[in-house]
Amino acid sequence: MPHDTVVHCRSCGGTDGEVVLDLGRQPSWDRMPWADVPLPDPEFELQMWFCRSCSLAQLRCDAENVDELYAVEPRAVAEQTDRSIAYLEAEGLIGPDRTVVEFGSPHGESWLPRLAGRGMVPTVAGDRPADLVVDFYGLLHESDQEAALRLRVASLAPGGTLAVQMLSLGTVLAERQWYDLRHGHYAYWSLPALGGALRRHGLGVHRVRWYPMSGGTVLLTARRDPEPDADTLRLIEAERASGVTDATALTGLQRAAAGAHELREWLVAERAAGRTVAGYGAASRSVPLICHAGLDAGLLSMVGDAAPTKQGRRMPGTDIPVVSPDELVAARPDRVLLFLAELADEVRDTVSGVECAGGQWVLLDPAPRVLELSAAR
Repeated sequence: MPHDTVVHCRSCGGTDGEVVLDLGRQPSWDRMPWADVPLPDPEFELQMWFCRSCSLAQLRCDAENVDELYAVEPRAVAEQTDRSIAYLEAEGLIGPDRTVVEFGSPHGESWLPRLAGRGMVPTVAGDRPADLVVDFYGLLHESDQEAALRLRVASLAPGGTLAVQMLSLGTVLAERQWYDLRHGHYAYWSLPALGGALRRHGLGVHRVRWYPMSGGTVLLTARRDPEPDADTLRLIEAERASGVTDATALTGLQRAAAGAHELREWLVAERAAGRTVAGYGAASRSVPLICHAGLDAGLLSMVGDAAPTKQGRRMPGTDIPVVSPDELVAARPDRVLLFLAELADEVRDTVSGVECAGGQWVLLDPAPRVLELSAAR
């Protein structure tokens, strides 16, 4: 899409906005070619556009034919699902014979088996109104946000509740997680912006609960007669004060993206010191980071991942191969850069061979930070 093309907001349809984060032309993260497919890969503009009318930060233009590869659900995500469901149950939103509609995503397993185990009756959107509508990172993957919200609200029974779990724009801004921008992920909602969009559809934010996963995951419930508590109002106002409705504040993500070059410099220094560095987690957020830093197999020898669908491929836009955890351990790298910091404890347990062989895990914090070996290891 040319830079001078008029952009229409994916939610309100407005055209008054600006690009607040530009990562240049990059391959789509989901196009993970087989290792023997030669470079180059198709590239597309990767930009975040902010709508001044409704404060939605969104993907300006997408790659062609995005088709996400499903990953193995991490333990941390499964545990967060359990926490979210326990909270909804404590709020009286889960119970026998109540109906539920789910709008899911590739970022974790369906909630329906857990909810059905508590007596809830799964149904399909448009089939019958539901007492509970669950959106598990689903909005993120909807190109038309207005239509997506309309469908979710239309799926609610009278007195029903919409529950949305998401990584909010407030987290992306506060943690400087610029690499969360990627093709196929269309909307980056803040709590104030989503609250405004829900009001256009007759709902209001009732509760917001914050969890530490991924730097700050939120579970938001909305209904037609909201009664937000003090914690909910505090979280919404804290995001507003952080600058999520201010384009100037959001341009801080562009400055944070310079950290990719710091990563490259660190890898160059590691290579000069005679140490080999691999990566772990061929996740969607690792692609913009690797591409923006201009990494190749000479600096990052391989990326391990537990998903069989990704093994034997290579990272988009580069020659870095994706291997199994066993292959990663067998290579005996000196350092392993973990792209998903929240999985550190889980990965150190499940891929313990890295440290048993003398290797060390590295987190981006935001500069590379080498984890010390524990006494047990």
